[in-house]
Amino acid sequence: MFVTDLVFPRRCPVCDKPLPPGIMICPKCDEKLVLIKAPRCYKCGRQVENSSIEYCPSCTQTKHVYDSGLALYDYTSVNKTIYRYKYSGRAEYACFLGREMAKHLGPMILSWKPDAIIPVPLHKSKERKRGFNQAALLAAQVSKALDIPYRDIIERSRKTTPMKELSASERQINLKNAFLLRDNDVKLKCVVIVDDIYTTGSTIDAITSILKEAGVMKVFFIALSIGIGV
Repeated sequence: MFVTDLVFPRRCPVCDKPLPPGIMICPKCDEKLVLIKAPRCYKCGRQVENSSIEYCPSCTQTKHVYDSGLALYDYTSVNKTIYRYKYSGRAEYACFLGREMAKHLGPMILSWKPDAIIPVPLHKSKERKRGFNQAALLAAQVSKALDIPYRDIIERSRKTTPMKELSASERQINLKNAFLLRDNDVKLKCVVIVDDIYTTGSTIDAITSILKEAGVMKVFFIALSIGIGV
């Protein structure tokens, strides 16, 4: 790995500057990443103002299908990283980011006792254009770190409008019939869905519905980032 790092230096996921061999992030840049901490929303894991608040405003207004979830970073502290990761070919970021998800969220993930880690899929055309599925790379790192089987069993069956352009209700319509189950005989009781950004939860809910229809009893999610107070 060190020889590869010398020829093609790994870049810091925050400042994007080349790193010395064996280093995955600049020490000062690591301090810029804002972790989501307790107290958290009982449903989506979004940070809330105090421990007397059980659910964030979004989850108070929306009934989610998934059981609960967690996110690692406040989106505003990692949005530039995610943009380069997805749109500038920085697939290497997944190694650090996925391991950090496993490190900080691992104890809760393991307490759920999942049978599998499942990534949110990209449409085949988008994955070919990008060269990789960002959620799949993160999921693979978490799977490896926590020794939980990785199962790529959800397929995005049609292209959808970019979610950032839509309202919450429009997202639900946009995602209708957008996912398919590849395996008709799932035989999983508890799974964890992995994504890079959690916003309204529409994507997680859409995938959860399919999994629960197939007999999965518990569906949790983990996300690399989430907005605070949204």
